[in-house]
Amino acid sequence: MTATTDGSTGALPPRATSANDSSTSTTDSASAASAASTARSTTATPPPPAAVDTPFAAAERATARAVDHLLARQNAEGWWKGDLETNVTMDAEDLLLRQFLGIQDERTTRAAALFIRSEQRPDGTWATFLGGPGELSATIEAYVALRLAGDSPEAPHMAAASAWIREQGGVAAARVFTRIWLALFGWWKWEDLPEMPPELIFLPKWVPLNIYDFGCWARQTIVPLTIVSALRPVRPAPFPLDELHTDPLRPNPPRPPAPVASWDGFFQRLDKVLHQYRKLPLKRLRRNALASASRWIVERQENDGCWGGIQPPAVYSIIALHLLGYDLDHPVLRAGLASLDRFAVWREDGARMIEACQSPVWDTCLATIALADAGVKPDHPALVKAVDWMLDEQIHRPGDWTVRRPGLTPGGWAFEFHNDNYPDIDDTAEVVLALKRVAHPDRVRVDAAVQRAARWNLGMQSRNGAWGAFDADNTSPFPNRLPFSDFGEVVDPPSADVTAHVVEMLAVLGKQHDPRTRRGIEWLLAEQEENGGWFGRWGVNYVYGTGSVVPALVTAGIPASHPAIRRAVRWLESVQNTDGGWGEDLRSYHDDAWIGRGASTASQTAWALMALLAAGERESEAVRRGVAHLVATQTEDGTWDEPYFTGTGFPWDFSINYHLYRQVFPVTALGRYVHGEPFAPERLEA
Repeated sequence: MTATTDGSTGALPPRATSANDSSTSTTDSASAASAASTARSTTATPPPPAAVDTPFAAAERATARAVDHLLARQNAEGWWKGDLETNVTMDAEDLLLRQFLGIQDERTTRAAALFIRSEQRPDGTWATFLGGPGELSATIEAYVALRLAGDSPEAPHMAAASAWIREQGGVAAARVFTRIWLALFGWWKWEDLPEMPPELIFLPKWVPLNIYDFGCWARQTIVPLTIVSALRPVRPAPFPLDELHTDPLRPNPPRPPAPVASWDGFFQRLDKVLHQYRKLPLKRLRRNALASASRWIVERQENDGCWGGIQPPAVYSIIALHLLGYDLDHPVLRAGLASLDRFAVWREDGARMIEACQSPVWDTCLATIALADAGVKPDHPALVKAVDWMLDEQIHRPGDWTVRRPGLTPGGWAFEFHNDNYPDIDDTAEVVLALKRVAHPDRVRVDAAVQRAARWNLGMQSRNGAWGAFDADNTSPFPNRLPFSDFGEVVDPPSADVTAHVVEMLAVLGKQHDPRTRRGIEWLLAEQEENGGWFGRWGVNYVYGTGSVVPALVTAGIPASHPAIRRAVRWLESVQNTDGGWGEDLRSYHDDAWIGRGASTASQTAWALMALLAAGERESEAVRRGVAHLVATQTEDGTWDEPYFTGTGFPWDFSINYHLYRQVFPVTALGRYVHGEPFAPERLEA
């Protein structure tokens, strides 16, 4: 099966012509036209440009066009889904997996190679986000994938890549995951990788470095990799990779160890101990550990065959189970491989892009909020259908989160189509905010779902009063220090953006005075940066954090005159671009000079406007210019171009371009400008 921007089975246009991301949904053209017509009848009718051409009228027209476009993209089942674009390591690892399993085919290889080549930068490297610098591991993996596809190492684009790789230190300087992929084919020595024994599965939850000390995304990846690390498979390499080493005779030159008294030094020496244990493991313990790890993996396979709804755990789980004797026709592996095929986006030019995961729940709740705030009537059929779909997606079974919250009743929502093991606190809050905006005919069912969700989210509050994304109190300092953990954030501490969304949800439900809500508010106020913004864990970056926190605080009763709100307003005004928009580059995660700085984007401009509007700045010059920027940059079909990455998987290490962000957030911001704030404090108190 192939996927498009909206989850249909049609083809996508090539990148050069797909910046608008304007492919239609599986809803047929007649229903789309009907939806657009209904949308126009349920929002304020904008005056024709010739009659009145005020900034407000222009904003009304832009809002109406954007609403039409968004309604037309709804799937017939009620959901929305945009492409989730990351980087070429997804595509390279897909080809490496197929090579390892012996299931490569010419069509897939050719299509993946076409996409990978299209993403190469002029200097021969690959970046992990548009406009970013070349990244060593991504470049190595892309290069190897193109070698598998038949590209000659002497070809100019390949020679440029390998020369740059050597300049950066070669394979030895790459991240652990890249070297694991190379070890699978004998291009790297297993003994030169950090050791992760499968006996880790037996550590009780009170022991440091037990698997539940890791964030859920890392946990799902590490457990299968302990099996792979224990078995150390090697498939015959189809060619050598000497050109990727600074010295092929010494591919892994020795490095001086960290000081004994440092944490790095301690964990480096612990790794040496684990390597020694591997040579003479307790055979029965090792056998039981492999069996327990395999059961853990199989038990967490979702109904669609995937693991956690994300690509990395699925890839490594398939490899691990195959090494343990599961053949490719086994139902577990057959379903797993089929699930990965559903992550493929085929473009009109024949290229094939792999999504790291899919975001229908997140996209659907944000689209529902956007349409409601843009004036679409609460009982509009599209909104009711969206609520029906979201209600069916609520999770009623326990998952890994029960390790720390064993008595808590389930009630959350996940990010993906299928991910019952790992509901998302952030998605749950936003789904509730969406449900509260819609006049659904079955209020009893909706209210019950909302109550379950609120109870679950409250139960997932961490000890410090804030909320993480998937687990409570997932804050151990040790997992990030392991030599193995160099692939991004591996724990799930509370963040300002998630906490803000939960606080906003609780306030909308009338719980703004609940002591637990107040603790969340106090935590947010304490987390404000000196500059007046808030750090954005799951979006880029301070513009996202501030755009999340300010509306939440105001909804929860913090007055717009509060010093924290005024500092946030001053900061947003100070970083507005000359074109009236806002933008922030991903480099702000590790370089303060980039904080609040970057090319203007539709989504980031909308986040800033959402904060300013909540702070009572509707008539300000900053808001006027921001709205004018959105109006001026809207395309004829009612959407916006946004090639830049404004979503965050791991700060700096893994970036995301959510293709629906360019639509849902501008619609929300323009809608609130035209129609007012949806949950003003005075309305909540009433």
